[in-house]
Amino acid sequence: MNGFSADWLALREPYDLRARSREVIAAVAASVAALPSIHIVDLACGTGATVRALTGHLQSRQVWRLADNDLGLLGRANAMALGDNVKITAVPLDLNRDLEAALDGAVDLVTTSAFIDLVSKNWLDRLTTEIAARSIPFYAALTYDGRIDITPNDPADASIVAAINKHQATDKGFGPALGPEAAAYAIGAFERLGYTVTHRQSDWTMGPNDRDIQLEIFAGWAGAAREIGSLSLAETASWLTRRRAGVAAGTSSLCVGHVDLFAIPTGRR
Repeated sequence: MNGFSADWLALREPYDLRARSREVIAAVAASVAALPSIHIVDLACGTGATVRALTGHLQSRQVWRLADNDLGLLGRANAMALGDNVKITAVPLDLNRDLEAALDGAVDLVTTSAFIDLVSKNWLDRLTTEIAARSIPFYAALTYDGRIDITPNDPADASIVAAINKHQATDKGFGPALGPEAAAYAIGAFERLGYTVTHRQSDWTMGPNDRDIQLEIFAGWAGAAREIGSLSLAETASWLTRRRAGVAAGTSSLCVGHVDLFAIPTGRR
């Protein structure tokens, strides 16, 4: 999978945390509340943002197994300072090759964040099938769903957003990615496998004072648009210049659509 820098993950984490659906988190917490000890597997863990987001909502003793293929990010995750009721083990793992190994053993909950929009239909089918075969609940947060709203509007926005969404569907290491279709596809897949799915929007919202992350996002989007090639280099550069000027002037706001979901075998609480 294409990697993400620790700096980018740190920059986005406060916005992720604010965006996470409290209703979906409450459903996750309720599902494991009766267990004295919870064994959790976090897929594509990065620096451990899902652990930091969830631990305070889970009152039981927690045993986390964190899986990622980036040793640097795993090292940061393994160094987290956590409460006495939380134990973590970082596991270097290629989730494309060794997904089944990540799910082996005692598992009460599988989690992931900002990940399933990067994988292919075939890989997500494999994931949902393996989870359902084990009757494990599954929490996936911050799945990009294709909605982008930038204020003020720019004439090139529609073309840039179309290029971004096309880029989202390119191969990120797991085959052609589902991109904006991932959340809806995962919900349908779990429902067909006999799961009940709670899902809510979990949008990033950024105002005029959120300058650093807006600049980073706009630069990344311009790079994605250039890779797709649906706009000329001059058009893309001009759009980025105007967007940067809006951020500098304190007039730029941004909303990026995401979805959180929690899937649990029907009949379980």
